[in-house]
Amino acid sequence: MCSASKTDACDARRTGFSLGSNSGNRLAFLERACDHLAQIFGDLRLSQVYETEPVNCPPGSPAFLNACVEVTTTMPTEEILRCCQEIEKALGRVRSGIYGEARTCDIDLIYSGDLQADTPQLTLPHPRATQRRFVLQPLCDIDPTLVLPGQTSTVQELLARLPELPSVTLFDL
Repeated sequence: MCSASKTDACDARRTGFSLGSNSGNRLAFLERACDHLAQIFGDLRLSQVYETEPVNCPPGSPAFLNACVEVTTTMPTEEILRCCQEIEKALGRVRSGIYGEARTCDIDLIYSGDLQADTPQLTLPHPRATQRRFVLQPLCDIDPTLVLPGQTSTVQELLARLPELPSVTLFDL
């Protein structure tokens, strides 16, 4: 499994993830994903949990639980991505190739400091983060004044511009 390397704290970047689950015990999968992330990165800044309508999923797909997590790390982004994929696999995620299929856990790397990337493996910041209420709403819990790389508006301002649907509602824990 992944482990964070000890390097100069001056190189540390705020790095954000979006978590989602719409299969099985959704809340337990989010909690287990956070446990894995904490083992790798240490302290987590956590958003609240939201229930969201499925977006771009097959008809009849169950609702998601979504949250965001922020860590501070010096780990290279390619390694962060590999860790996310390992966690997803450990939590039973199966990729059949059907876009939007139900999943036990989805971990998307949203941003890592002011880094920007566009490779076949990784695009940073996440290319659709600014269009997704289920990402921006929990990001606002962590830091409403956050400005993603390449943007001039805060995540709170971006969220205010999005339509109300699909719905994102606070999940009662």
